[in-house]
Amino acid sequence: MFNALVVEKDEASGKTSAGVKQIGLDDLPEGDVTVAVEYSTVNYKDGLCIGPGGGLVRTYPHVPGIDFAGKVESSDHESYAPGDRVVLTGWRVGEVHWGGYAQKARVKADWLVPLPEAIDCRAAMAIGTAGFTAMLAINALEDHGLSPDQGPVLVTGAAGGVGSVATAILSKLGYEVAAVTGRPETESYLRDLGATQIVAREDINETVKRPLEAESWAGCVDAVGGAMLARVLGQMKYGASVSAVGLAGGAGLPATVIPFLLRGVNLLGSDSVMQPYDYRVRAWQRLADDLPMDKLEAMIQPASLSDLPGLGADILKGQVKGRVVVDVNA
Repeated sequence: MFNALVVEKDEASGKTSAGVKQIGLDDLPEGDVTVAVEYSTVNYKDGLCIGPGGGLVRTYPHVPGIDFAGKVESSDHESYAPGDRVVLTGWRVGEVHWGGYAQKARVKADWLVPLPEAIDCRAAMAIGTAGFTAMLAINALEDHGLSPDQGPVLVTGAAGGVGSVATAILSKLGYEVAAVTGRPETESYLRDLGATQIVAREDINETVKRPLEAESWAGCVDAVGGAMLARVLGQMKYGASVSAVGLAGGAGLPATVIPFLLRGVNLLGSDSVMQPYDYRVRAWQRLADDLPMDKLEAMIQPASLSDLPGLGADILKGQVKGRVVVDVNA
């Protein structure tokens, strides 16, 4: 028997409740690799799955946790052997399939990625889906021609998980980073990560009647969407790209096509859930090479399984800064 955060639903009221319980190997879903989980983390989707479900969870009881890192305990697949260090993000694990908020997880081998030597399991979850997504976004921007000599790169939602890692990586790569935040108390945190300019959320969060403004940004990692993304599109330099990775500010996009037609602006989508294996390997290797681990350490907020119900509620309210690292064995 081992510990897991189990979410249950009362069918009569429709309400969910989450708590740490003991389960066994026979309770785990089908899969060809069983992993002894060491660490997981907390993402916005996790907050939904721990709490109201958000339409992500199909059946109860459920074990959330959309990412985890650990060592292979047993494997029926030739790609992995006991003791291999692995990381999992995406593939709807923690949503449709039981996830990483347990001391053991059973998954398909194709969903796993071997961890680079330079990243241990704790660091992998300090990175997590958020950091992996940030790296995918930067890869997309650079694949579309972004380089440090072109001017400042805007990072929206900069104090969150994606934004924190994106800020640290971009700074190390030599970019000038303009960090957008609605929390003035995070300014010193963001400057420590490498931001050279702080942009107040209220200065950029409202749509304007003008479809184009001054050309300000050479690139953008956007975790907010909504009105802020619409505004940012009109501030991009000619031929610049925005990599859209989130919708914390809403799923709507009250924009015009003018930035695309008159400035050749590119809007790039960066999905982390169904990303092909080769792209995953590339992103994790770049994280090993380009993410300053001292900056990563500064982002970490430690937690245990018993902390997750509260943290799930906090992240839905936008009250989590940096990266939560959940020690499932604590």
